[in-house]
Amino acid sequence: MDADQKTQSQPHFSHPSEAEFARLLDYYEIPWEYEPHTFVLQEDEEGQIIEAFTPDFYLPEQDLYVEVTTMRQELITKKNRKIRRLRERYPHINIKLFTRRDFRTLLARWGMIERHDELIGQKALQHEPDRSNDQQPDR
Repeated sequence: MDADQKTQSQPHFSHPSEAEFARLLDYYEIPWEYEPHTFVLQEDEEGQIIEAFTPDFYLPEQDLYVEVTTMRQELITKKNRKIRRLRERYPHINIKLFTRRDFRTLLARWGMIERHDELIGQKALQHEPDRSNDQQPDR
């Protein structure tokens, strides 16, 4: 992250795990953008957006979008479907789904397992917003 990015205020993250992921990226000085693009996944016959998807992070140096999700497993199926549709419609886009299991591994590796409940446990699950109807066009 360059000096200009560090002086900007942090975005309002949708979930504590997103804020923690951003801190990790900052620690390793990996430039990132928060929710910079929304991708149209499906339109009706009149061109109205039916379904869209906004990945959480974009890492410009890696040309990689990252979706951080600590949702319950049954809701991850919806995210996987959206990512599959994104890959079908935009094959040039690189995206990685960072799951609850990935986050648990990260917490253990960094000696932060005591923050499990706050970041991916029951407290975090109660905080999880429903963005399944995300329908904004690319900004």
